[in-house]
Amino acid sequence: MSTEKLRNIGPKSAAWLRQVGLRTHEDVAALGTVEAFMRVKRAGFKPTLNLLYSIEGALLGCHWQEVPDARRVQLVAEAEAAIAQLPAPRHKPAAGPVTTTHHEAPVEMEFEERLFDEQ
Repeated sequence: MSTEKLRNIGPKSAAWLRQVGLRTHEDVAALGTVEAFMRVKRAGFKPTLNLLYSIEGALLGCHWQEVPDARRVQLVAEAEAAIAQLPAPRHKPAAGPVTTTHHEAPVEMEFEERLFDEQ
């Protein structure tokens, strides 16, 4: 069964799974829910927890909303632990707070400014 035919897996999620080498139900089952989710995340995609629950539901053969709460909590904890092990992003860090720097004008500019102010 291809990832397009997996229950709960829409076209976008199926494309992500295929791009990370998970093409069949057996491929996903062999890795497990969290590792399949992490492969997608490590590939640079931005999966949400819905993908995590969808993969679990696909493996259990149920709708993703029917995954028991206790199992959801366990999946999230495992995913967060795996995400914490990821290396820091290679792109530039988020911008810090914006500050304004004021430079004192040279003496001749101050004199010129005074001339214009007096008119």
